[in-house]
Amino acid sequence: MLTHVADGVRVHQSELLQNNTVVVRGDAGVLLVDPGITGEEMACLAKDLQGEAVVAGFATHPDWDHVLWSADLGDAPRYGTVRCAAELQELMSKPDWKADILEWVPPEIADELPLDLFGLVTGVGTTHLPWDGPQARIIEHRAHAAGHAALLIEESGVLVAGDMLSDVLIPMLDVHGEPDPIEEYLAALQLFDDIAADVRFVVPGHGSVADANELRTLIDQDRAYVQSLRDGREPNDPRLGPTAKTGWEWVNDVHTNLLQGLNHRR
Repeated sequence: MLTHVADGVRVHQSELLQNNTVVVRGDAGVLLVDPGITGEEMACLAKDLQGEAVVAGFATHPDWDHVLWSADLGDAPRYGTVRCAAELQELMSKPDWKADILEWVPPEIADELPLDLFGLVTGVGTTHLPWDGPQARIIEHRAHAAGHAALLIEESGVLVAGDMLSDVLIPMLDVHGEPDPIEEYLAALQLFDDIAADVRFVVPGHGSVADANELRTLIDQDRAYVQSLRDGREPNDPRLGPTAKTGWEWVNDVHTNLLQGLNHRR
């Protein structure tokens, strides 16, 4: 089911990990950002579009659940940052890349992923997405994953945040890839601070759509968490411990793994 967010912008949410696919209406068709997980969900998305052509796709970053695609969605060009595309090309150059992907996939959906069109992303180095629709500003940073970017749909003020600014997920730092993952994450949050006045709604990669006031809260919450990691303090975060959302208690394990990764680096 597609849910209205703002003029020309809708969201389709996956059931398992609350992945948000963002649908932006253009002159000739729609842009899909991070289009879902299972083949069944993508078939449902195509049906919900009711004949609207998909004319472009965008992957916010190269994690497996953000670069899937189905033939039901057509053969539109799919974009990401230059670094995102390079990361995917490197991954898919390995003969056993599908096995590597499946190690990260929840076993209950492993047989439902449409991998034939996985990761076919063209890198763009421009400030805006090349498509025939509302101006979509690419905000690239180095938090969470290599080649990560948010999209700001400027006309409607919708910020598509990728795997950041979530009400259910804590900040997940790239502790294995970046030389200074804490400072990179804080720098990305500052980018969001800098454009906050232009944002009316924020759509995270996982979780609930937020409004402008909630965006400020999410930025502050994520910054406080990352600063606690930097300073060696136990975070006071509602997404952890007994206040974690039902079904998302495993985020505590993500926190533990982050601490172990940072301690190993130190």
